[in-house]
Amino acid sequence: MTDYALLERQLAALLDTRDWLTNAAQTCAFLMQEVGELNWAGFYLHRRPQTLVLGPFQGKPACNPIPFDKGVCGAAARRLATQRVDDVHAVADHIACDAASRSELVVPIIVDDRLWGVLDLDSPRPARFSAADQAGLERLVDTFVAASDLTRAD
Repeated sequence: MTDYALLERQLAALLDTRDWLTNAAQTCAFLMQEVGELNWAGFYLHRRPQTLVLGPFQGKPACNPIPFDKGVCGAAARRLATQRVDDVHAVADHIACDAASRSELVVPIIVDDRLWGVLDLDSPRPARFSAADQAGLERLVDTFVAASDLTRAD
C-alpha cells in the first residue's frame, strides 16, 4: 500500500518554486518514480474552450488535443470530478494513446472556481487505482496546487 502521507511531504519539499511549469514537470517525474505500476503521468491544460491540451508528462508520446466530450480526461473536465476507471477498454469513447494502458485515474484541477487542467495517470494493470489511491492522489494534486502559481496556464 502506498504511503500517501509520506508522498505528500516529499512532494511539498520537492516543489520549491511557485512556477507551475517547473512544478508540473517535477510532479510528473515524482509520480512516475514513487507510485507503482504507472506507464504514464501527466497534465492536460484547459487553454482552449471545451478542450484540453497536453502539458508536462512522463511516458510515451500522448494524444493532443482532447475535447471535453471524449475519453476519461474529457469526462473529468466536463464533470469537474475525479474519474477512476478499472478497465479503459470498457469505456466507449476512451482515447487510446498507449494500447498497453488498462486503467486510468484523472483528477481535475480547479482554481478560482474554474478548470485549470487535469492530472492523468495511466496503468498497464487493470483496476490499478483503489479508492485509497484516488484520495491520496487527490491530496497530491492539492499539494501541487498549493505550491504553484496557477493563475495562468500559459
